[in-house]
Amino acid sequence: MNVRRVDNLAEAADLIARATAMQREVFNGGHSAEETLARLQRSKGTEQFWVAEVSGEIVCAGRLTLTPNADFAGLWGGATHSDWRGKGIYRALTAARAGAALAAGKHYLHSDCSPMSRPILERSGLFPVATTTPYIWHR
Repeated sequence: MNVRRVDNLAEAADLIARATAMQREVFNGGHSAEETLARLQRSKGTEQFWVAEVSGEIVCAGRLTLTPNADFAGLWGGATHSDWRGKGIYRALTAARAGAALAAGKHYLHSDCSPMSRPILERSGLFPVATTTPYIWHR
């Protein structure tokens, strides 16, 4: 398994397209590769995109957001393909993103995670301080 940051690579567009396709499958929707690439470009380095690969296949992906002028970094969009769950890959991706946050001088992580990710994040040392209820408001 290889875990690495990919938004800063020459082949970023291809890797992010493959990763977002996997994420869209896992989440049954979500951001397109184009939306993700535009978001990363707008972030000017405060947002990173990470993947975990096995034999060249992207099996897990997620973003790290480094909040400017704060001690916080956010873990977002973490997804593992169903065929690869239960093998410690999401945990390895989380650890790599946490290490990058520490290297960037961040001391705290936050994540608005799914019920599937929550136990893994808690075993990694994060603890819940609040919950959110997402909704789409219509007039």
